[in-house]
Parts: sequence; structure tokens; C-alpha cells
Amino acid sequence: MPRGRPKKNQSDVLVKSAEMIGWAIGGIEREIMNTRERLAALSAQANSLRSRLPAGVAGRGAASSGAAIAETPTAKEKRRRRKMSPEARKRISEMMKKRWAERRKGK
Repeated sequence: MPRGRPKKNQSDVLVKSAEMIGWAIGGIEREIMNTRERLAALSAQANSLRSRLPAGVAGRGAASSGAAIAETPTAKEKRRRRKMSPEARKRISEMMKKRWAERRKGK
């Protein structure tokens, strides 16, 4: 009787890997079904909560209509930037000039 591990047959390896892939696909499909069930339960809960809201409040905002997309500012509604004082700009400029001078000296 030969010693050691038996040699692997290429067809056996393919069958085993196909079996593993089948198990993985089955697990993924189960997760998809569970996720769909949770989504349905959450949607039903959200609808019941929306039905409790007064009529005037239900139409406000993107969250109440079911859209969960964050609004991006348009060209007119750019976000406001902080303005740096002239003293701060000068201080930063001097510090950067000093750093660059030290870097040039080191070369």
C-alpha cells in the first residue's frame, strides 16, 4: 500500500469546488430572502408610522416620501466657506517659507 496522501484527481477537485460553489450560492440566496423579508417588515413599519402622522406633516421632506438620497447643493446653493483673516494668511505664508527654506538647506 502506498504511503502518504493519495493523489488528487482533477475531476474530483472540480466536483468538490462545484459543490462548494453550490453551497455558497445557496447561502447567498438564503441571505437575500432574509434581507427581503426584513425590508418588507421595515417598510410595513414605516408605512404604519407614516399613517400616524397628521396630514400636513406627511408631505414634508425627502425622508417622509421614502427617498433616502442625500441632497447635494446646486450651483446656486454652494456651501459657505470660512474666510481666513489676512493675519492668519500671513502667518501661514511665513511658516511655509521657513519650512521650504529648511528643506532646501537640507539637500
